[in-house]
Amino acid sequence: MKSFLSIRDCTTDELQSLLNLSAELKAIYKSGRRDLCLSGKVLAMLFEKTSLRTRISFQVAMFDLGGTGIYMKPEDIGIIGQREPAKDMARVFSRYVDGIMARTFAHETLMALDEWASVPVINALSDWSHPCQAMADLLTIREHCGDLNGLKIAYIGDGNNVARSLAFACAKFNMRFVCASPQGYELDQESFDTANAILADCAWQTHDPVDAVRDADVVYTDTWVSMGQEEEKEQRIRDFQGFAVDETLMSNAPGNAKVMHCLPAYRGYEISDGIAESDNSVIFDQAENRLHFQRALLKYLLS
Repeated sequence: MKSFLSIRDCTTDELQSLLNLSAELKAIYKSGRRDLCLSGKVLAMLFEKTSLRTRISFQVAMFDLGGTGIYMKPEDIGIIGQREPAKDMARVFSRYVDGIMARTFAHETLMALDEWASVPVINALSDWSHPCQAMADLLTIREHCGDLNGLKIAYIGDGNNVARSLAFACAKFNMRFVCASPQGYELDQESFDTANAILADCAWQTHDPVDAVRDADVVYTDTWVSMGQEEEKEQRIRDFQGFAVDETLMSNAPGNAKVMHCLPAYRGYEISDGIAESDNSVIFDQAENRLHFQRALLKYLLS
């Protein structure tokens, strides 16, 4: 495992090792100890898209492990491939740093960086995939629900990069995944085909959020308007009516179903404030676990 671009491309054993290492390092740091396995190592952090959790969690993770993260903001690098070809950037950074983390628009940018870099490349988000988020989510679910085997995630909302990564994650860990979206916003069929090729009949699409949550262990949602879709905001808000994770929808879910959101949350749209703050909400546990998973990923790839 040279790089981490998509859950689809990893084996279950690799992913399980990362989850176990995340839990081990979380326990170490919660006890006040440190693991300085990346002392002297440097991570280049390339951002085409701005971020809160991604930047802070990766930078803190590198610091915790004794290394250094160098943040390069969007205006520093522009759109990768426009100001300077990705293959040139990859080879230059490989002479300077021990790893490259990129938060990009096009997934092809990450693939190009990985092709030309001689150091590990980490997908911190692309329009196609958000593997670090999904793995932090699995860590959170495992903490709250125990064994992942057989659990069901009901994802309510846009069939986006997070939904796709969760579908692949469920296939790898013998879980079930249903995506409930309005007409026109479904997750693409190829992603379902990929997930179901890994684990037969584990993932499916519906247009009925009530049916999706009936036997769910986890009810998951995300913003209706992702970065780069601002011009579609008003249309999307109209199209997603009836797909809010609110008190009405959750009354159809099991009483112990956990509520997740990868943040930022727009309360009153995709999730109600009452559900976000409810006892079943583990939203901020999953936000914290971004740090713990990324700490493990960096140790796994760079140490």
